[in-house]
Amino acid sequence: MNKFEHSQKLFHEAQHYLPGGVDSPVRAFKAVGGTPPFIVRGQGSRIYDEDGNEFIDYVGSWGPLILGHSRPRVVDALKQAIERGTSFGAPTQLETTLARKICSAMPAIEMLRFVNSGTEATMTALRLARAFTGRDKIIKFAGGYHGHADGLLAKGGSGLATLGIPDSPGVPLSYAQNTLVAPYNNAEAVEQLFQRYPGEIAAVIVEPVAANMGVVSPQPGFLTSLRRLSSEFGALLIFDEVITGFRVAYGGAQALYGIAPDLTCLGKIIGGGLPVGAYGGRREIMEMMAPAGPVYQAGTLSGNPLAMTAGIETLKVLSQPGVYHQLEKRASSLAKGIAEAASKAGISLRVARVASLLTVFFTGQPVVDYESAKQAETTLFGRFFQQLLSQGIYWPPSQFEAAFISLAHSDEDIQLTIRAIDKALSFLKSKGLGHS
Repeated sequence: MNKFEHSQKLFHEAQHYLPGGVDSPVRAFKAVGGTPPFIVRGQGSRIYDEDGNEFIDYVGSWGPLILGHSRPRVVDALKQAIERGTSFGAPTQLETTLARKICSAMPAIEMLRFVNSGTEATMTALRLARAFTGRDKIIKFAGGYHGHADGLLAKGGSGLATLGIPDSPGVPLSYAQNTLVAPYNNAEAVEQLFQRYPGEIAAVIVEPVAANMGVVSPQPGFLTSLRRLSSEFGALLIFDEVITGFRVAYGGAQALYGIAPDLTCLGKIIGGGLPVGAYGGRREIMEMMAPAGPVYQAGTLSGNPLAMTAGIETLKVLSQPGVYHQLEKRASSLAKGIAEAASKAGISLRVARVASLLTVFFTGQPVVDYESAKQAETTLFGRFFQQLLSQGIYWPPSQFEAAFISLAHSDEDIQLTIRAIDKALSFLKSKGLGHS
């Protein structure tokens, strides 16, 4: 049984200086209870905390570490880059090198610009879409998270599709009302919005694989319908591939499903573990960005040499033959093992997986959108999470986040994890919880 005495002291101290003791809310463990372990280092598939505990890590910094922690070739390249300088605020060849790799992998991206986060990428992509179309409204999907920019912190109200209302204090109602919200996987609701607001909708923004309500796959025809409707009504289609880009396939979800968006937002993996974001798309759209055009966006650390270096080295590994087959094999084995353990324990749950993204929903019903995801038993998930943590498995501390499998996860890691999950579900069964 792991102990967390030192982490508890550190967390208490952190709460004096940081709101909630953290710099991003999910890290505080409020959804699952207990004290978050304070991490000191990572190596391969493992992370280690201040109390000396070792965990098999399925968070992976929330997705960027597809190669695992401290991959030697990435670390070595970063050491050399640091010696040359950490930031210049001036052009470097590294930016062009990484941009070329991304454009080659994703033909729908003819030009792109690097920023420092996924939030920056989506925020600017929407500004660009509004400028290009001369329209103000956007369509997003309930449960879809595209960063914390004001206009994207909106949720759905009653009915099939509704005007957005602010999902956070401090967001003006007038701003959020330019955000229209539809249920994920419901193309009919999107069409209704286009018909209700003809000539007013600039863009549809979507996670092609939803990964912030837990992993929810696009149903057959959904993404194709979004492409058709956007084109038909003169709006842009924006794929938020901050999570799925280079994760579900080398060319992202757009390659996996064969859909060409007008704009794509990227992050996470293209920084190899360092802060990064990017947005890109058709040349005629991207050339509206300053200094080539009138749409303004800037960033002192955008395209910084450290993030570019880590991204280049990461994509070099991912472009090698057999990489995604290995990820698929490990992820498939884990998903199968979880399902078998649940069946054995008589626990009602759903294993949702797309490529190396995975979520365990504690529900007996299919999960196709945010409303069905919210039916999952979050209290039961919290008990499950704590059981895994006590056995040295660092699972995402939220029912509505994805677990990430990396190239560093070995067959032995997967089997150790399955055994831990089997014990966790047996424990829930012994408490009379979660029975089918």
